[in-house]
Amino acid sequence: MALNLAISGASGKTGYRVAEEALAAGFRVRLLTRKGSQLPPSLSSCDRAIFSLENEKSIDDALIGCDALLIATGARPSPDLTGPARIDAVGVKRQIESCKRVNINRLILVSSLCAGRWLHPLNLFGLILLWKRVGEKALEQSGLDWTIIRPGGLSEREENLDLEGIRYTQANMQEDAYIPRRLLAKCCIEALKTNDSIGKILEVTSSPEQKPIKMQKAIQDIFFPAS
Repeated sequence: MALNLAISGASGKTGYRVAEEALAAGFRVRLLTRKGSQLPPSLSSCDRAIFSLENEKSIDDALIGCDALLIATGARPSPDLTGPARIDAVGVKRQIESCKRVNINRLILVSSLCAGRWLHPLNLFGLILLWKRVGEKALEQSGLDWTIIRPGGLSEREENLDLEGIRYTQANMQEDAYIPRRLLAKCCIEALKTNDSIGKILEVTSSPEQKPIKMQKAIQDIFFPAS
């Protein structure tokens, strides 16, 4: 039976790609978006639920009947510097608590390299890396089956990705490399299918020079190296 996957932030540049990869992998997909959000025609077959991170009931209603949640919500650069706290910390916490109420046990959170770091230029935007770490910690302490994916800088490039390898590391090992959003989306879906990703923070970047590797093998090499 296909997994019912909810994707919050599904209209975003990463979220819609995650939804496309989930469909390709055979998942049933529910798109969680804000009112007025636009979606590409490629997602017309998906269920859609309108929700608000400020309304707990709307989150519950959007998640009922799903088996897993992938959180791709994230604050965008804006003059409103409260965005990271509202979305990356409080918003993530509300989604976690909603999962507990509606009995969803599996969560994937898209975060960022350097989450939790104080001295970083990105923190000029509302201390975003600090608030992302607050959201991460809420998930780590939730008691649910979680995976946190920390991507590097995100690009829109879609070309020549088949042979591009992903560099996987544990937390706080990478700083300034990049990854196309499409490869990040593939990582998210691979994490859902990889039980050993549960309870792990995985940092991901990519390079044409990096040899492709399955997530399962990368996790074994990182966390369970042969003695």
